[in-house]
Amino acid sequence: MMARLVPYIFSEDAKSQAEFYVKALGGEIRSVQTFGDLPGSAEELKNKVIHLDMEAAGVPLFLSDSPSGPIHRGNGTDLSLIFGTEDEAREAFAKLSEGGVVKDPLQVQFWGALFGRLEDKFGVSWQVSNEFAPIQS
Repeated sequence: MMARLVPYIFSEDAKSQAEFYVKALGGEIRSVQTFGDLPGSAEELKNKVIHLDMEAAGVPLFLSDSPSGPIHRGNGTDLSLIFGTEDEAREAFAKLSEGGVVKDPLQVQFWGALFGRLEDKFGVSWQVSNEFAPIQS
């Protein structure tokens, strides 16, 4: 059995959130469907996003506006981005943390890699690090 894992993020403004991720991490919004694309959709939902397909930092993401009210984020999941270089990790951490909250500053950890945690301005928690190849003994 084989599957792909694609994070699906519910949002209060999926289009703005996706644009923020593209600006912060590079990538593209591949498609956007609104509730207005559904037959018989309620008028107040017509411009809300039912499904947005995007890529950021080479990672596929799906987003949707929440039709049932405010989003309540849990503390049980972080999205983890591992970059090939320190410079990429530093740039992504700085951009994702704009308007958000740094939980753990990006710094070299005891295992030798950069690592930091943040909550972006949309309430999504991220871990950012770089690839680390330990010295072979």
